[in-house]
Amino acid sequence: MIGPAVTTGRRFFAIEGLDLGGLIAVELFTTVMPLLLIGYAWFKDFSPRSSIGELFVRQLGASGEDVILIRRQFGSAAGLEQVWTVTGLAAFLVWGIPMSLTVVRMFAMAWNRAVPSILQRLWRGAAWFVLYLVDVGVTESILLIPSPRAMVPVLMFAAMAVSLVFWGLTPILLVPSLTFRWRTVLIAGTVGAVVNFLVLRIVARVVFPMLLSGWDGFGPIGVAMTLMTWCGVLGTTWVVVACAGSVFAEGPQRGAGSLGPRPDGSSPS
Repeated sequence: MIGPAVTTGRRFFAIEGLDLGGLIAVELFTTVMPLLLIGYAWFKDFSPRSSIGELFVRQLGASGEDVILIRRQFGSAAGLEQVWTVTGLAAFLVWGIPMSLTVVRMFAMAWNRAVPSILQRLWRGAAWFVLYLVDVGVTESILLIPSPRAMVPVLMFAAMAVSLVFWGLTPILLVPSLTFRWRTVLIAGTVGAVVNFLVLRIVARVVFPMLLSGWDGFGPIGVAMTLMTWCGVLGTTWVVVACAGSVFAEGPQRGAGSLGPRPDGSSPS
């Protein structure tokens, strides 16, 4: 494990992973976050008795006074009903195009392939963004199913399986020169699901309350900055997942010698 971890780290910095992660973070905050809130409000039938903040309370494991703060700052689901229009949704979906273009470029670099042309990036990125929204919608719908405590592990496993399929298909969709192989799908999917679905959820329950308490006293700005910081963690994690998936899929011989694409975007020989 030490060898692949070192190679993943070297590739991460070779493709300027921190810069890419920061760019993705901004796009997550301005695109995905609003769509998540709108989708959650729709799931709750825009009920005035349902708080939008409950989505983050549940996902990030907030407790105590943090729960009250988050719920108060986000308001009720009814407040987002006016955004549930073709124009309102389209505005946020259009903002998803820059993020999908960034993700296409990032995966191509992480997998040591030439960055696709702009037309390739547009249609592949758009398809990926739709797939990503489906993944988020399905996994969250599964986790929101009312169930006894004994069924929680079953629902978690089902949601994680959906995440595995999404992350397994991601490199196949975003990197044109990759051919469909079950081994590639399984490795990339396992890395993505374990890190993004499992590890991050555990880490969030520890880190998120600490972040929120650090901005205590700033009110809505504090909550926004906490979420922005967490988006930075997510964006950076996506780059790590892309690099790790490529290293494990390539195997020890290719992975050890691959330090990322050349400046012109071509693959090393």
